[in-house]
Amino acid sequence: MQPQSGPIAILAGSGRFPELLADTLRGAGRACRILAFRGFADSTLRRRADAAVDLLDVKRVLACLREWAPSAVTLAGGVHRPKPSAVLNAFSILRNRRELAELMGRGDDQLLRGVVELLEEQGHSVVGARDLAPELLASPGRQGAHEPTADDLRAVQLGMRLLTDISAYDIGQGVVVADERVVAIEGPEGTDRMLARVRGLRRSWSLSPAPRAGVLVKMPKKGQDLRIDLPAVGPRTFVRAAKAGLRGVAVASGVTLVLDREETVRTADRLGLFLLGVDGLGVGVGGDGA
Repeated sequence: MQPQSGPIAILAGSGRFPELLADTLRGAGRACRILAFRGFADSTLRRRADAAVDLLDVKRVLACLREWAPSAVTLAGGVHRPKPSAVLNAFSILRNRRELAELMGRGDDQLLRGVVELLEEQGHSVVGARDLAPELLASPGRQGAHEPTADDLRAVQLGMRLLTDISAYDIGQGVVVADERVVAIEGPEGTDRMLARVRGLRRSWSLSPAPRAGVLVKMPKKGQDLRIDLPAVGPRTFVRAAKAGLRGVAVASGVTLVLDREETVRTADRLGLFLLGVDGLGVGVGGDGA
């Protein structure tokens, strides 16, 4: 069992979330320690980190956690899936190779669950953003100045139903829907590259600029462990959505991270896009939350 008075240990990958989480915890008077993964955590975060390790340096990760004796451990930020041979070598001290090979053959969700199980077996309590910093999650209703239309809301409902239906296939957490038609489904490439695909498709439809149409919808997979790998949006999401010719972004409220919230809303307002928090668990569209 971990001491209740120990710090929160943040295992930090790429993106803004690890730094925002650390700032939020410290602002609330909660101690935390940052273990930054080299090659993923940016230079600013690595300078702030209490330790920096290679992603597959399992011995060093566990040694840091033993030394820090955290009250809880959380995973924050993105990492790329390592090569199977590297995982087999790194984790063979704690797992037999057959079990590891089976784990690597599964989807990303199953791999992340395997990491959580490993941490829990070492006596660590694994928690997520919903437990530590719910203020970083999307609020229900409209955020910002722009309203979705009735057509936009129908697209949101279709997108959320689709994401619920495909959850079992461990595909992605985002979809673009326009005029009740599915334009793109997020795969392993992530949201940014999906939006780049949509931008390319719009260019191929017409030589003249087409009016804005379509909504980016993001929500966790059904049955996903909400302690890990929550969907996220930030200012860059809206810049890319605008370039893709979309009208707005809808996210599952309470289970989607909104990074740099004030800047995100300002960017959405400046670009003329709406941001809508939706009850993703009920697949229903909420009212005006502004």
